[in-house]
Amino acid sequence: MPKTIAAFGEVMMRLQVPGVDLLSQSNTLNYSFSGTGVNVASALSRFGHTGYLVSRLPDNPLGDAALSSLHRLGIRSDYITRGGSYLGLYFLENGFGMRPSRVTYSNRQESSFNTAPKGTYDLEQIASGIDAIHFCGITLAMNDQVREHMLALARAVKQHGGLVVFDCNYRPSLWGAEGYTKAKPLYEQMLELSDIVFMNEKDVMLTLGRKTAAEERIDQLYDLLPQVAADYQIKVLAGTHRHIHGDNRHSLQGFMLKKGAFTFSEKLTFSVHDRIGAGDAYASGILHGELSDYEPEKTVNFAAAAALLAHTVSGDTPMSSEQDVFKAMHSTAGDVER
Repeated sequence: MPKTIAAFGEVMMRLQVPGVDLLSQSNTLNYSFSGTGVNVASALSRFGHTGYLVSRLPDNPLGDAALSSLHRLGIRSDYITRGGSYLGLYFLENGFGMRPSRVTYSNRQESSFNTAPKGTYDLEQIASGIDAIHFCGITLAMNDQVREHMLALARAVKQHGGLVVFDCNYRPSLWGAEGYTKAKPLYEQMLELSDIVFMNEKDVMLTLGRKTAAEERIDQLYDLLPQVAADYQIKVLAGTHRHIHGDNRHSLQGFMLKKGAFTFSEKLTFSVHDRIGAGDAYASGILHGELSDYEPEKTVNFAAAAALLAHTVSGDTPMSSEQDVFKAMHSTAGDVER
């Protein structure tokens, strides 16, 4: 049965340099609207659920354009408020070969979302009308005001019996100097409230400061994640391991830990058109599987296939339906569909 899911997060304007040029080379930018919450709410809507975004947009033509874009993505805007003057921006330069893609943020702290005052969101209305809510570490990095909104909303959802989902999504550029030290107590607060968490062994070691004698990634994963699940009573922990080849191909394998057992997806290798947002596609696939009562093996392979497809389209936001993902799980590249 389809569920109702909300995602709390900022709407960003993505300004992308065409092709694989650098900002210093081009005088043209293409814009679109995105953000982790946008990506998750839209992906789950395409999988048949009802997806809401909890956010704040400027009350001006730029906010109107962003709202119109959200509606086209199938996102419900009932929990979006209007106020403030600015929208956060980021500039994207596409990588090629050994040169990675590069994201440069601008104007985030002054955005309507990041300056939303206390009382902006009707916590009771939101918490009583949804089955699950998604948060991410990018939002957690913003400021104390935003963190207060996050914690209050998470607690309200828990009180109403809903699921709290947290994607670690640590971004060094957003936390600044001594970032891991600053982030640790805030991440711990969110983990205490979370039912489903997206993290890998590096997140545990760097963000939570935990140590392991294991040297191989897979052994670190087996050692550290069960500790976190037990300590914070987390129902599901999930993430990916990625290997980047030098020929514009990536390999990706998803994993999830549930009821003390690890389940891994098949290892997928594919060419990359646009990497931004693929992690949100994976997270959305795991959530869809959990909300649909899939078995772990089906869930993790569905999520990995959703991430694969997200690498093949332009823009941050996953565009695949449930049928598209199932088809990708069981087929290889083919001819034109007619």
